[in-house]
Amino acid sequence: MNATENSSLLMRIDQAFSVSPHLCGRHLTVQTEADTVVVRGRVETYYQKQMAQEIVRRVEGVQKIDNQLEVAWG
Repeated sequence: MNATENSSLLMRIDQAFSVSPHLCGRHLTVQTEADTVVVRGRVETYYQKQMAQEIVRRVEGVQKIDNQLEVAWG
């Protein structure tokens, strides 16, 4: 994946997060490493962690996901 494709993919993922009622306002970071999208940050529930993964999975161009989100209770 070249730099332009990478930037485009990251923009599509950020856009998908921004319109999600489950994750808007969360401070998540997304990076690509080889052909894998890595998601990091903190969410409040395991449901939000799973929803983040599903959002990324549905973005065109994503091949693999490494969901490193931490669940921070209360």
